[in-house]
Amino acid sequence: MKVSLFVTCLIDLFYTNVGKATVELLERLGCEIDFPEAQTCCGQPAYNSGYIKDAKEAMKQMMRAFADADYVVTPSGSCAAMLKEYPHIFRGDPEWEEEAKRLAAKTYELTQFLVNVLRVEDVGASLPGRATYHTSCHMTRLLGEKEAPLRLLEHVKGLELVPLPNAHQCCGFGGTFSVKMGPISEQMVDEKIEHIEEVKADYLIGADCGCLMNIGGRIGRVGKPIRVMHIAEVLNHRN
Repeated sequence: MKVSLFVTCLIDLFYTNVGKATVELLERLGCEIDFPEAQTCCGQPAYNSGYIKDAKEAMKQMMRAFADADYVVTPSGSCAAMLKEYPHIFRGDPEWEEEAKRLAAKTYELTQFLVNVLRVEDVGASLPGRATYHTSCHMTRLLGEKEAPLRLLEHVKGLELVPLPNAHQCCGFGGTFSVKMGPISEQMVDEKIEHIEEVKADYLIGADCGCLMNIGGRIGRVGKPIRVMHIAEVLNHRN
């Protein structure tokens, strides 16, 4: 099975190990990975900030970059959700609407792809310790994916997965929200960390690097002994 990797801006710039883990995991499961070098930002930051015209240029570049892909897989629920919005954004556009539909139809967040396309729930991962999972807003509310990550984590050998209290609450990132509304964002992430500590977790696991950057940055700043991991790193971990 041929898979084109959409690596996302945050992974490309800050979390390269997540990209490597994604490739290694998919290759171990028999996928042939392609990386279209013409890919760029999906346009989400500009679009959510109201710069629709500029965002559309980035979106058109993404459609060009992945035009020949069979499957587009990304280790980001947020960015996958953005690509799924392309048909709505380009509705009525005679040149781009069909391309938008094609890209949206073949795009999957990593855990979605593993569970729903490859039909795999046990990837042979092992990670001893106690963990809780952060359900990011975009992945659960926009992409609508809630079950796949948990089904995969339940099969990680040695990992005790415990529910996160008030898991539905935002961590305070929200893209530019964390910059524009810093004091409010800080209080939100502090509350999230309180809940992580409440369940005595060794690991905080998530599927969106924006959330993990926000939570992990605050955990580091306040000196909490909690390791933050992307789910791709967990699923690729083998003792």
